Amino acid sequence: MLAGFTRDELLHEALVSPRLARGGFADIQVYERPDWFQILTPSFRRGGFNEVAFARLGDHEVEAVIDATLAQYEAQGLRFRWTVTPDCRPLDLADRLARRGLRRDSCIVMAAAIDALKIPEADDILVERVGPHNVELHAEVTGRGWNTDPAPLLAYQRSVLADPTDDRNHFFLASRGGEPVGIGNYSALARSAFLIGAVILEGHRSRGAYRSLLAARVRHAAARGLKLVTTHARADTSAPILARLGFVPIAELPVFFNR
Repeated sequence: MLAGFTRDELLHEALVSPRLARGGFADIQVYERPDWFQILTPSFRRGGFNEVAFARLGDHEVEAVIDATLAQYEAQGLRFRWTVTPDCRPLDLADRLARRGLRRDSCIVMAAAIDALKIPEADDILVERVGPHNVELHAEVTGRGWNTDPAPLLAYQRSVLADPTDDRNHFFLASRGGEPVGIGNYSALARSAFLIGAVILEGHRSRGAYRSLLAARVRHAAARGLKLVTTHARADTSAPILARLGFVPIAELPVFFNR
């Protein structure tokens, strides 16, 4: 039990609840049915909004579905990822994707009780909420940090900020001495906070900006009454930091990329 959640509930908060938390966007296409969840967004050519997040397929159809999905993204020149969660089927889905030549990585699903977190912050880091006044800077830093085109990011973030009904998606910008050094975002779900998108610019890492962004987001979520925070962390970068700060690994997932 963590913050009153069972392991199955933790996995639901980290894997299922965030699927529809992202704000609406002009060209996003959502394919959802009981055995499938996929998003495709032509304007995001290098990923982010292009993913198969759940697939429960029979042996009689799995190869054809993989073929069709790969062709769908390749036809539009899109980078996408395919995440294999514990409830995906068939059980050898990851092996089947690997045989197609997709690049395999992994992510660590992590969670923490917000009340138990004590995150040290850097005295020289200023973390601000993102609004119309600094959204362009946030998008530019995100693009630099993730080596991607900031234009679709800016369009998406502007659409979220302009939507009076969207109180789920929150963006944060960190700076040191007036110079932007990183960003971090999160989605406020009904029962938990889901951290997403954090990146610190090269040359500013290991100097407290990541922790300060984490603390700001957790503090914002706590003010909303949320007790649990979850995230998908890279095994070689953010996962060790989060573990030292009190996050607990819940599952390790294979993730596949087409490029």
